[in-house]
Amino acid sequence: MEGDASEYGGYRRDESTSERLDRNFSEQLQELRVAQAGVQILFAFLLSLAFQARFTELDGFELVLYLVTLVAAALAVVCFTGPVAAHRLLFRRGVKDFLVRYTSRMAVAGLSFLAAAVLGGVMLVVDVLQPRWLAFTIGGGLLAVGLVVWVLIPMSIRRRTSDPDPVGPAR
Repeated sequence: MEGDASEYGGYRRDESTSERLDRNFSEQLQELRVAQAGVQILFAFLLSLAFQARFTELDGFELVLYLVTLVAAALAVVCFTGPVAAHRLLFRRGVKDFLVRYTSRMAVAGLSFLAAAVLGGVMLVVDVLQPRWLAFTIGGGLLAVGLVVWVLIPMSIRRRTSDPDPVGPAR
């Protein structure tokens, strides 16, 4: 039947709400660990750029692009680590449902900031090495690919399937 989850595997679990919340939170933290490692490496790289000899040669556009990229990477780090801090502060308070929703929101925000940081970082490097039009062209291409892979494909599947998890990230 069209739009049925079985079209995409139809995987179901037989678990209690508590078990589902625990599993969802554990899976979310694993996702954040993967994203966090990458954003921390990018953030460290961006921090080190200001101490390079050629940094003083950046023009006004490149400096603004650098600052926007640096702040986006910092915000991604904050969003990706926020759920860990919240979990620590709320440990054993019986608010796992809140933590699952909060973690989902922070992951989406963190991924948005990470996308901006990656895009800005690539554009900055290309702009330093090549003509500015090429930086915008490559940046636009990366933006298009990122939107397709990170948003359009998952959202097209999401629209065709029902939400089997009433406490999941959509709430």
